[in-house]
Amino acid sequence: MSGTDGRRSWMLAAPVFVLLLWAVVYPNIAVIAGSFEDGLGHWREFLASPSDLEALKTSIVISFASVAASVVIGVPLAFLLGRFEFPGRRILRAVATLPAALPPLVGVIAFLFLYGESGVVTRAVQRAFGMADAPWRLTGVWAIVFVHAYTMYVYVFLFVSAGLERFDTTLDEAAAGLGASSWQRLRRVTLPLLTPALAGSMLLVFMTSLGSFSAPYIFGGGIRVLSTQIVASKLNGSMGLAYVETTVLALSAIAGLLLFRWLEGKRKYTSSGKGSATRHVIKSRRAQILTMVLSAIVVVILVMPHLMVILVSFA
Repeated sequence: MSGTDGRRSWMLAAPVFVLLLWAVVYPNIAVIAGSFEDGLGHWREFLASPSDLEALKTSIVISFASVAASVVIGVPLAFLLGRFEFPGRRILRAVATLPAALPPLVGVIAFLFLYGESGVVTRAVQRAFGMADAPWRLTGVWAIVFVHAYTMYVYVFLFVSAGLERFDTTLDEAAAGLGASSWQRLRRVTLPLLTPALAGSMLLVFMTSLGSFSAPYIFGGGIRVLSTQIVASKLNGSMGLAYVETTVLALSAIAGLLLFRWLEGKRKYTSSGKGSATRHVIKSRRAQILTMVLSAIVVVILVMPHLMVILVSFA
């Protein structure tokens, strides 16, 4: 029976291995091999190109800045919609995840209609203050990070929300019983236990930002990143250089993976409690209304670019 079961397992696993070899291993090996088709010539060309080195540096800077901005938005929102109970919380939580359901290009176009030089918000500010020109230009590194944070915060929000669902609040209560303040409990108990969720979401944001093409292409304003450089090299017929740039992009992603894995494994926390995640019920009616209104405003602002797509579709 064991031999029969083993052959049956191999028969089921063989198509999966073939698919992985064809769809994952072969393309990567082909790209790496293509980068060495001229020996080290294409690599020397890459290292001697100021534009390629600038693209590598800018890509890494944008990726880390996008991670930081997404964490600043996603973590507080996850705590607000995950740790507190108030009317409309479930609806707001569902709406806050909408950016994950839309393609990246849709979000970028929505930003163009909303915050571009002729966007709705830009024109409203310009008219309100009687300005002759648009108050800002949505171009450059800050614009790309702004778009990435708006569209990628949802990864941090979902990961941290899932971590909070599994969070054992008895540990928080024990720390409070020992005299720890709210800030100390957050810093020494809650956030350390959420480290795996945070590291996973930060890695996902980093990878997505590193390979992003739509936002740098539309809002870059001439700034070079590796994704746009790869396309430019291919269009110019420099396939060897494009292979090198693709390999460097993959190596940067692997370096990011190792960094965030190190961050996740830097401290190991285990929970042996049998408690379950609970939410703080806001008892004051006035505080409930205030929390609900503020949460609704934040969520609407975050999904406004995507609501703009629906509005423009009827124009």
